[in-house]
Amino acid sequence: MSLIEAIILGIVQGLTEFLPVSSSGHLELGKALFGEKLVAQDSLTFTVVLHFATALSTMVVFRKEVFTIIKGLFQFQWNEEFEFSIKIIISMIPAVIIGVFFEEELEQLFGGKILFVGIMLLITALLLLLADKAKNTDKNVTYKKSFIIGIAQAIAMLPGISRSGATISTSVLLGIDRTKAARFSFLMVVPLIFGKVAKDLMSGEISFQNEQFGVMSAGFIAAFISGIFACNWMISLVKRSKLSYFAIYCAIVGLIAITYALLN
Repeated sequence: MSLIEAIILGIVQGLTEFLPVSSSGHLELGKALFGEKLVAQDSLTFTVVLHFATALSTMVVFRKEVFTIIKGLFQFQWNEEFEFSIKIIISMIPAVIIGVFFEEELEQLFGGKILFVGIMLLITALLLLLADKAKNTDKNVTYKKSFIIGIAQAIAMLPGISRSGATISTSVLLGIDRTKAARFSFLMVVPLIFGKVAKDLMSGEISFQNEQFGVMSAGFIAAFISGIFACNWMISLVKRSKLSYFAIYCAIVGLIAITYALLN
């Protein structure tokens, strides 16, 4: 992978992590477009690095909320901050279970499974259409709803299912206020990504050769900068109920991916 390709993929990750079009799916399509022949584990490693960059950009945009969550956890007082922190933890449970018990199976879905990505993008399009038609309310995230949103996040570990699209759509369909849904969606993934990176570093699953470091760093920086822009943009889009535009986009890209896979 060249430096330019890494930067392009980094920008793709930064934009599509927050926009409901599946960052992992677009990364797989991008790798295929560049002709990258990465094995599944190497492909997933690059994906994890770029996700780590967008997790940092989330912390920059939501720095006040992140501070509130940390403060809530260590205050040990049953207040609004502590309850929000507990809901974030509850939402992580389904994804943690999948990550612990099905990591190898999940890895095999990365690394050029274009047909699978295309089908998952069509599912993402359907979710976005349903959410766009849902009525807007001012309801909050409850404990039960946080777990259901967590299930949506676990399903979105599949390449082609948009994590933000799945979690925001699920939240809106559950009657949660759109702005609160976007805020919860972006914050709930941060601990998971940091945990994944820490686990892989400690186990030695993520290791870089000298020639890889520059490429990974370029992709990381590109994803971080574009992620800050996309995060702020997505919040304003969710408020205006513009998810149907992304549904059309996902459907088009999904059909193109399926056609490409079948013809090749």
